[in-house]
Amino acid sequence: MDLIIYGLINSVSLVLSSIGFALAYGVSRVPNFAHGSLYVLTGYMTWLFLNQYKMPYIFAILLSLAIAGLVGSILYRYILIRVRGMPISEIIASFGIGMAILEMLRWAGLRGGTYMLPPFIRGSIDVAAVPVDYQRIIILIAGAAVVGFLWVFTHYTKTGLSLRGIAQNERAALTLGIDSDKAATVALGFGSALAGLAGVLMFPLGNITVQSGYEVLIFAIAVSVCGGLGSWGGAILASFLIGFAQIITVTYIASHYHFVVALLTIVIILILKPSGLFGRQKELEERV
Repeated sequence: MDLIIYGLINSVSLVLSSIGFALAYGVSRVPNFAHGSLYVLTGYMTWLFLNQYKMPYIFAILLSLAIAGLVGSILYRYILIRVRGMPISEIIASFGIGMAILEMLRWAGLRGGTYMLPPFIRGSIDVAAVPVDYQRIIILIAGAAVVGFLWVFTHYTKTGLSLRGIAQNERAALTLGIDSDKAATVALGFGSALAGLAGVLMFPLGNITVQSGYEVLIFAIAVSVCGGLGSWGGAILASFLIGFAQIITVTYIASHYHFVVALLTIVIILILKPSGLFGRQKELEERV
């Protein structure tokens, strides 16, 4: 039961950490390598608003998420749009900005165990004789809510349908009058806010550190590559595969190997099926 329960929690945590990256890439076809830095930045801003400006917790979270979404939109509108279609330049630009944000936070003093967010609800509960703290229960509920919201948003709203149309077939969507750059701006902003949401949900379980930004970026890349670049459903399935693999590895081998699982996933998928589980990239070449 420990493996099942904590495997489920870890998998949902990966969904929250990676769905924003998958959403942004699926619409814009631009890999947002600043994803991990926005995860950390949102957690830091929430701590700042909560402790320095004495704002209520919920207002601190909402303001931080709004800023993260704005940063993501600005990142695309004024920088990434200029290198869109040039894969190497896209990676260098977004990763460089992400590193700049993280190192600025490190320079500002974000290190050690100084910065921590309080849990939303303190305490724990037994689930099938396995103790689980309330914060992890909230992560499970939030993960299910985010997936449900994204499904409704992309199926029943005009903006969501336009994002879905661009993700499925950009040329056909352009003929219908959908502005691809506007859709990409919305997607980068939305994806950045989702990265921030993952941060404020999971940082109560540990310290806010610069290193966690790099780790979350690797996990998001592993999930997206495994599920298939541009496939939102594939990202969710890959999160569960990698999430349970990490928990099994931590239980039977060693805790520090959970990071190795993500790296091995990237290598194995790129060797055996570069398009991923549900991706279309290089699918024709694989058939040949």
